[in-house]
Amino acid sequence: MTSVDMKKTYRDHYTATEAPGVVEVPPRPYLMIDGIGDPNTSQAYQEAIAALYPLAYGLRKAVKDTTDLAYTVMPLEGLWWVENMRRFSLDDKSNWMWTAMICQPDDVTAGLAADTIAAVTVKKKLAAGHLARVELFGDGLAAQVLHRGPYADEAPTIERLHRFIDDQGYRFTGRHHELYLTDPRRSAPAKNRTIIRQPITR
Repeated sequence: MTSVDMKKTYRDHYTATEAPGVVEVPPRPYLMIDGIGDPNTSQAYQEAIAALYPLAYGLRKAVKDTTDLAYTVMPLEGLWWVENMRRFSLDDKSNWMWTAMICQPDDVTAGLAADTIAAVTVKKKLAAGHLARVELFGDGLAAQVLHRGPYADEAPTIERLHRFIDDQGYRFTGRHHELYLTDPRRSAPAKNRTIIRQPITR
């Protein structure tokens, strides 16, 4: 059996410092669920998170059974946006659209994903399981920074990242991306570590 720590395999894209920097992130398979609404109060978001983890572990078992590859389940990630990004506000999240997602190895094929998602959704009675899919996603060229502490306190870190993007002569493209290095289901808010990433272009 081969064992792979995907956090180490993709280390350059799952580590960051409190000083903003630039990375290039290629497309990879992601387990995804889309939705809309304030993540703090939306039942749809809570159901998505409750579905993603069992599905991710189900996919890991399916890959192990078919390829003899054992790998670590990656952290939760989120894409966040609104139809008019000029109205994107940390104070009013009611109109936020989001994609909750977990990165997968290349061994997770479309066929394997469809069969596993269907089976695990039924077995675990996942309310949002039927909304899940596996799709390629990559930020491409992006600026990122590490935020420590509660999600509610991200605003200054985001502002610092945005200033860096402007100062370096880049402009925004794509969606606000957050990578939750600490499990939001288990970590105390003060101990949260979050990579905040923004796709950019010249």
